[in-house]
Amino acid sequence: MHDVTVVGGGCVGCSVAKHLAERSSLDVAVVEKEYHLAAHQSGRNSGVLHPGFNYEPGSLKARFATEGTRRLKEYAAEHGIPLDECGVVVTALDDAEERRLGDLREQADANGVETTLLSGSEEVREYEPNAAGQAALYCPEAASIDSQEYVYALASELKDAGVDFYVGHRVDEVRDDGSSLALETSNGRLETRYLVNAAGLHADELAHQLGVGRAYQIVPFRGEYYELVPDRQSLVESMIYPVPDPDLPFLGVHYTRRTDDKVIVGPNAVLAFGREAYRNTDVSPRDLYDTLTYRGFWRLMASREMASVAWDELNKSYRKSAFVAAARRLLPGVTERDFAKSYAGIRAQVVAADGRLVKEPLFEHGPRSTHVLNAVSPGLTSSLPFGDHLAERVLERFD
Repeated sequence: MHDVTVVGGGCVGCSVAKHLAERSSLDVAVVEKEYHLAAHQSGRNSGVLHPGFNYEPGSLKARFATEGTRRLKEYAAEHGIPLDECGVVVTALDDAEERRLGDLREQADANGVETTLLSGSEEVREYEPNAAGQAALYCPEAASIDSQEYVYALASELKDAGVDFYVGHRVDEVRDDGSSLALETSNGRLETRYLVNAAGLHADELAHQLGVGRAYQIVPFRGEYYELVPDRQSLVESMIYPVPDPDLPFLGVHYTRRTDDKVIVGPNAVLAFGREAYRNTDVSPRDLYDTLTYRGFWRLMASREMASVAWDELNKSYRKSAFVAAARRLLPGVTERDFAKSYAGIRAQVVAADGRLVKEPLFEHGPRSTHVLNAVSPGLTSSLPFGDHLAERVLERFD
């Protein structure tokens, strides 16, 4: 029997285990259903470190993003993880977006994030010569990291600290036996005194088995990426983002230069027909049934704005020309032949029963468990301080 078992071998789960091992002498284990780590959200993302100019001052998201960017840069330097501190240019295409840049600048100042306002298209082109925009916000602290190498560096630290790993162990059932928890897995039974549920796309399912988080459910959204073909990668020097809509959790199509020098474009945000439906032809009847019978989903879609966004995003998924049209708003010089299909990820978006999109990190406790119900973007950026915070809460409850 282990003292604490973390379900989920992604960046948040491994970070929680790291901080538990550093702060205590507890017997800690990590359980992962795949045979390799970072197979889902932690490895299928853009790899961007978001320094926190887009988050409400005083919020957990703002705190974790700003602190997480700094700590992850230090961690990458210490462990030799590929990192490119290329910065980001957030471009405004009209007057309304330019006014929103001022709000972003104020948030950045409040969060202690360095930014520069660029006035006029000529100043924008000094940073990104091929980008559109009548104004922009430049943030030099944004960076790109190899997210899979980061998770494996965490795992290496954990193994050196004596943390046990159970890979290829899918947790099918969690049962409270009164004094401990029994985990029935695809490779046998495990027992633990305390459970940390960081199962990402399946976190709500495990939580609901223990009567936790019943007011929430994960609705999976697929984010699909293209990438610029090699001879057109020079069109982007850093990262080019649109001005975010404060009412939506999805940023929209943007350009990211990765540590391998590829320039990825995307993602869109389309309802996925399964929690691991990485292609638009993949369907999980059970997962789709769960989504379509969840009242929170229909209350979300009752919003005319969300219904319109959903249709636009679906169009981008099935029509390359629609995706490219969205991408050309930021980079007018590209054409369809400049884009090659790349990978896709699934965002575990938590939706409340009242139809509200949960935008902040969310975790709830059971009698002998802590459940990470929402590690929403920027989950990768936030993973070290978020894991630290969770470990502290677990140790308080364990004692």
